[in-house]
Amino acid sequence: MSFRAEDIAKLFALDGEPMIAVPFGCGHINDTYFVETSRARKYILQRVNSDIFNDMDGLMNNIILVTGHIRQKVAEAGGDPLRECLTVVDTKDGQHYVRVDNAFWRCYIYIDNAITMQTAETPELFRAAGRAFGMFQRQLSDFPADKLCEVIPNFHNTPNRFKNFMKAYEADAVGLAKTAREEILFVREHADLCSLLTDQLEAGILPLRVTHNDTKINNVMLSREGDPLAVVDLDTVMPGLSAYDFGDSIRSGATYAAEDEPDVAKVKFETSLFKMYAEGFLGACADAFSKEEVLSLYTGAVLMTFECGMRFLTDYLEGSTYFKIAYPEHNLVRCRTQFELVRQMLQKENELKEILLSYC
Repeated sequence: MSFRAEDIAKLFALDGEPMIAVPFGCGHINDTYFVETSRARKYILQRVNSDIFNDMDGLMNNIILVTGHIRQKVAEAGGDPLRECLTVVDTKDGQHYVRVDNAFWRCYIYIDNAITMQTAETPELFRAAGRAFGMFQRQLSDFPADKLCEVIPNFHNTPNRFKNFMKAYEADAVGLAKTAREEILFVREHADLCSLLTDQLEAGILPLRVTHNDTKINNVMLSREGDPLAVVDLDTVMPGLSAYDFGDSIRSGATYAAEDEPDVAKVKFETSLFKMYAEGFLGACADAFSKEEVLSLYTGAVLMTFECGMRFLTDYLEGSTYFKIAYPEHNLVRCRTQFELVRQMLQKENELKEILLSYC
């Protein structure tokens, strides 16, 4: 039996009766609807993809804990928690989500008079994204990250990703290893990168933090003037390292080349964009970081890019069963762009670290 979104919306403690519920946004994971009630109140209703997120209790508990902490910080700073933080709307019986026909649904208050961008079309927008995620780190710097569950186990466990790569390479199940010799060699020659951050965490050099793990600009709500308001899409919030969030933004945003640019000669790491993002990010949270943690952001940029390339290559060797592809060599092309960015970041190590250290 299927239910209309309007019927699902009626199960939540909304202000007024739901009058419309229409598809909203362009997310690829969850199904999202915009809801407006008879009292002109606006909400976001989502059906959560249970194939990816099957621990709904853990996921929603993470979101409730994190948003509660941020809301308090915003209020203490004299801000507006309803605009600067996601607000979960409970069901009429006081639950954080509802299950209907094996589907999980949840609801948020809609953040009005705000915009989202799919890409950082200007360096200034990239800096704004950096500031948003830097504020996220700053607001949660005193939150005990070990209270959160790991909604996707080993998500940024790069040593584990390397083990998966080696299994795929050694099995060569579909006979593609011979077509990716240079890329396989690149991974094996740089295997020592994989444990740099986890070793520092285990040694107590880096603190366990709350990490967002999907730090794209389309997960930032902006004012119409382009200033950051709130970080959204908190499904992958879990314990991790600040370098993961910084690094993933740099991986995807510090180049003008497409992720699947077939001509690696066109793939250029933009130091100016790295500097802009660092200005936004560290301008918001540097006072909560040690010098070692600030420097780890460079490692995060290299490692998240390397990890992503390694995942593309692993999937290619396994027959491209995970990432969607447009042609047979698509994942091989993707991994080459990532590895080219890694090469350039390694060459610019001193320059990039100097940029970061200017905030210490």
